[in-house]
Amino acid sequence: MKKLIVICGATASGKTALAVECAKHFDGEVISCDALLVYRGLNIGTAKPTAEEMAGIPHHLINVADPREKFSVHDFETLALPIVEEILARGKTPVLCGGTGFYMNALLFRSGFGHVAADETVRSRYEAFAREKGKEALHELLRTCDPESADRLHPNDVKRVVRALEIFELTGAKKSAQADSREPRYPYEAFALDYPREELYERIARRTQAMLGAGLVDEVRGLLAAGVPEDAQCMQGIGYKEVVECLKNNDLQSTMFDIILKNTRNYAKRQLTFFKRMPNLHWLKPSDMPTLIKEIEEVL
Repeated sequence: MKKLIVICGATASGKTALAVECAKHFDGEVISCDALLVYRGLNIGTAKPTAEEMAGIPHHLINVADPREKFSVHDFETLALPIVEEILARGKTPVLCGGTGFYMNALLFRSGFGHVAADETVRSRYEAFAREKGKEALHELLRTCDPESADRLHPNDVKRVVRALEIFELTGAKKSAQADSREPRYPYEAFALDYPREELYERIARRTQAMLGAGLVDEVRGLLAAGVPEDAQCMQGIGYKEVVECLKNNDLQSTMFDIILKNTRNYAKRQLTFFKRMPNLHWLKPSDMPTLIKEIEEVL
C-alpha cells in the first residue's frame, strides 16, 4: 500500500502550495482536512484555494457543507474514508492537507473521539451551561473529569470543550485517553514547515491584511444576508466571528485587524502544540519547492 502524505502545521505556513506540489510529484490527489474549507461560501476568510492554486490537481472535501449546518469530525471521517480508499484503489497517493488536527486524527487513526456519535441533548445542555455560567466555568468542569484535555484546550474553544465533556458523559472515557490509544489506519509520513515564530507571525499578518483587502467584511455580510445565523458553527471560525462582532458594534476599522491577528496567532500556537504530538512528523525548514520535494522524497 502506498504511504499517505500528510501536510500539516500552522495557518499561513504554505500548506496548500506544498500539498499541490506533492500531488504533482507523487501522482496524488489532495484531501482537505480543514474545518472551514468544507463550507460553501466561506472563501476569503478561509484562504480557500483558487482553481489556479489547485493547478489541475483534484481536491476533495472542499465546498461539501451548507454553512447553515453543523459539520462534525464524525461527518468528516464518514466522507473522507471512502475517498482515501478510492484514491488508493486507482494507484494514486492521497495527500492530506490542512490545519484541523482533529480531522487529521480521525482519518489517520482507527480509534478516537470521532467515532462517538453526537448526542444533541447532552451537547445542548453543556452549551446552555456555557451561556449561563461562562466559558471559564465550562472549562473548569472539563478539568474535573479530563484534566489532560483541559490543559490542551483553551477556554474560548467552547465547541471542543463541550465535545470532550460530551464524550466523557457518553462513554465514561476521557477524550485525551482515546486520542492517545491510536492505531494507524494507513502507513503515512507527515510534514510541516518549521518557520521561526516571528516569520510565521509576519506571514499571518500579511494574510490577514490580504483577506480584509479582498473583501472579508462583504463576504460575512453576504453570508448573513443569505440566512446564515451569526451563531452558526462556521461563523465561529477566526476572521468570521470577529467581523460579525464588529458589524454588531458598528466598529469595522479600529480594532478588527488587531483582534483577528491576535486570535490567529494564538490559533497557530495551538496548532503547533497539537501537531508536535503527531507520530511520523518531519519538520521541514522553509526552502524552495524542489528542495522541499526532494526532502520529502528521501523520507518516503
